[in-house]
Amino acid sequence: MKFRDRVKGFRRVAAKELLPHPENWRTHSRHQKGALRGVLREIGFTGAVIARELEDGRLQLIDGHLRAETAGAAEVPVIVVDLNEEEARKALLSHDPLAAMAGVDDRRAAELLAAVETESNDLRQAFAKIAAQIEDPGLDPFEGKDEVDIPASYQVVIEVDGEQQQEAVYERMRSEGFNCRVLTL
Repeated sequence: MKFRDRVKGFRRVAAKELLPHPENWRTHSRHQKGALRGVLREIGFTGAVIARELEDGRLQLIDGHLRAETAGAAEVPVIVVDLNEEEARKALLSHDPLAAMAGVDDRRAAELLAAVETESNDLRQAFAKIAAQIEDPGLDPFEGKDEVDIPASYQVVIEVDGEQQQEAVYERMRSEGFNCRVLTL
């Protein structure tokens, strides 16, 4: 099979410098955030986030939004790819679903689960869900839960006069350490 190698480089970049893709469609539960913090505490970064370089030289995330958000000001490994906006959208839409299509070797997964210990309660819960799904592949780990735990989220919406002002306000707030998203309504 022939394919193009779109990786143009590798860098270490302060996570807060990475721009989230405005069309990122993935959401992250409190449990997923906790499990990631557990992995980062116990192991650290073992892979790179993926970003494309914009015309102005800034890097826009395609994969790794939660890792970058969690890392804050710390430097993270970044694979820089040469994708235009349309290609970036395809990568953004396909990356996680392709990984989710992978099957499970129940025996190997059970052996791995038995061999791994963690200090993180959130990570332990994630491993327990894997174990439960091995026991009963039809099991929905969220079935029977009447309530959804939605953590408090405090936000401010700022109306601006155009794209340039929107970008300036966004950059200022990011430089002050706020997690920001750009919305155009």
